[in-house]
Amino acid sequence: MDGSHFPDRAAHTVHGRLAAVTDAPVAADAASPALPSTLAEFFASVERRAFRFAELGLRNRDDALDAVQDAMTKMLGYADRPASEWTPLFWTVLRSRIIDVQRRRTFRLTWLSDARMPEGDEIDWADTGPDPERTQEGREAWTQLAQALRQLPRRQREAFTLRVLEEFDVETTARIMGCSAGSVKTHLFRAREALQTQLEEFR
Repeated sequence: MDGSHFPDRAAHTVHGRLAAVTDAPVAADAASPALPSTLAEFFASVERRAFRFAELGLRNRDDALDAVQDAMTKMLGYADRPASEWTPLFWTVLRSRIIDVQRRRTFRLTWLSDARMPEGDEIDWADTGPDPERTQEGREAWTQLAQALRQLPRRQREAFTLRVLEEFDVETTARIMGCSAGSVKTHLFRAREALQTQLEEFR
């Protein structure tokens, strides 16, 4: 599979397969100018960020794409929930899917004495399309950040990604990670400390 971001054709495949369900309007109490009115719109708004989040955790482009598609499919079970609940639900489902893939990898590796955890392709944070606002310096900064995040324990990486990069509040992050707000703050603090030794811009 080629392409440096969540492939458009894959997104169309998912949306086409689920269109009959996702195009149904949400309940009236969820109707809000700031919220998507259908799951299809919601998927379109989060698919790129979700793919990068999955790729960062799985270090493999194809596995990340599968994880995002699986999470979108599972979200069909929540189509009748208010749109305000879709974001934490989706990220919780996606995180769970990523952890499942990681666990299966670890289980398989126990049967291979000389095996190593697959590294996968390097994340290409740049889009292939024209983007005058994204400079080479910015791309290099993203690459350095991704490399540094990979060195963090999983919980610290998740806390930093969700709180700093995705800008979720503490309560939402805690719900996604399945832990207390205090744990989120602790993981984030430790992540920042670790990153400060590698990335000057986070000091």
